Amino acid sequence: AADVDDVAAVADYFQLGYQQVRAACDELKFRYALAEDRRMISREQLFTVARQQSYGDMGELADRVSKDYQLADLVLPNVILARIKEIISAIKSRRLVFEQWDLQRRMGGASGIVSLFAGASGTGKTMTASVIANEIGLDLYRIELSGIVSKYIGETEKNLDKIFDAARKANCILFFDEADALFGKRSEVKDAHDRYANIEVAYLLQKIENHDGIVILTTNLAKSIDQAFTRRMQFIVEFPRPDIAHREKLWRGMFGDAVPLAADVDFNFLARQLENTGGDIKNMVLDAALMAAASENKIIDMGLLVRAAARQMMKQGKVPSAIEFKHYFSLVDNTGA
Repeated sequence: AADVDDVAAVADYFQLGYQQVRAACDELKFRYALAEDRRMISREQLFTVARQQSYGDMGELADRVSKDYQLADLVLPNVILARIKEIISAIKSRRLVFEQWDLQRRMGGASGIVSLFAGASGTGKTMTASVIANEIGLDLYRIELSGIVSKYIGETEKNLDKIFDAARKANCILFFDEADALFGKRSEVKDAHDRYANIEVAYLLQKIENHDGIVILTTNLAKSIDQAFTRRMQFIVEFPRPDIAHREKLWRGMFGDAVPLAADVDFNFLARQLENTGGDIKNMVLDAALMAAASENKIIDMGLLVRAAARQMMKQGKVPSAIEFKHYFSLVDNTGA
């Protein structure tokens, strides 16, 4: 037997047909018969078999994003975390609001939830989308925009049809990363190309509005998104660059107990002096770890972290200076970073 709330949750999240439900139940019976511990069927088991029945053609159209993160892994301001929890709650409450309360019939439209995450690269937008997918129990697929937009008339619309149809069958979350190119402001019509581009945007609006699933979009600049899209989004979340306290937490959180750290590592200094995003810090930590692994003592010390930080700055077109690194600047010079 299974908990009635768990069954209701599966019915809400996965739009399975009769044959799919029957196949899922047969799989559960088979697993239950083999199990030594025959207690109630868990929600996780229900979601697993339902997800197996949902796999469609998404793999040909998008990349599946790993769901390795939990809510506790997010390093964000409390107001942003509260907003993320609202999104998760809204997704879980769709069946109650749209079906039991009959709001879908009264309001018209689909029962989907659309969210826009705006913020600089590396501020946690993709990680947050992964957390939401993990909390809900659905797969997350990143859409490759380059594979959607076509120079041939009518092809972009066909690609969009395939994506949304596959998402409906797969019961997955659509994740349009860096969606500015596709969801940007509609242009003034000057020629046939502009007219067709605007037709594509209008068609995409229609697909989102009629989609009963979950859609998450990200942008580096919220103002670049057409207002016709933002009006159709239930949630718009702006991800700020981390402050000193959050940067220090990000630095410390990158290192587990198994990582050999030297006593001279000063996370507070790195957080104060280097205004990096979480994505930047991740790159710097990995760079320092790889250098440490290739060294004789296999230890990550402040010198390696400073060198990795200087490398990251140069990748972004910046010149490391004593202004940022202060008394550690000699380490930058000595390493030739």
